[in-house]
Amino acid sequence: MEKKLALIKEWIHKAHNDLGIAKLALENQAEFTDAICFHCQQAVEEYLKAYLIHRDVEFKKTHSISYLLDLVRDIEEVSDELYQNAEIIESYAVEIRYPDNWYEPTKEEALEAYNVAVIFKKYVLDRINKPESY
Repeated sequence: MEKKLALIKEWIHKAHNDLGIAKLALENQAEFTDAICFHCQQAVEEYLKAYLIHRDVEFKKTHSISYLLDLVRDIEEVSDELYQNAEIIESYAVEIRYPDNWYEPTKEEALEAYNVAVIFKKYVLDRINKPESY
């Protein structure tokens, strides 16, 4: 149980850091849209992984938000709205960071990605009974 709690804390800590970097960039260097979107996607991925560990659900190594959300759906109902948010953030995974798949999101898309990440943060922390302990 101790090892599980430590792992959950690590995933949440990493997610908080990624979301924090995205917020700093939005506030100070909003033109860094690709990095903002990437860190938002990473935060969503990490929050979902923390929740799946909390619920004792195994997952493969992946950057796919929809895959992780499907695993959540196997244990509880997931709204269409959450899937729509996952679709928004999914495309900002590692793959778009390489020149052959390069995409430069707009500032509006970066803000949207940040807002989506905040939605997932709340979703996960509301379901982990004591979010303040993480």
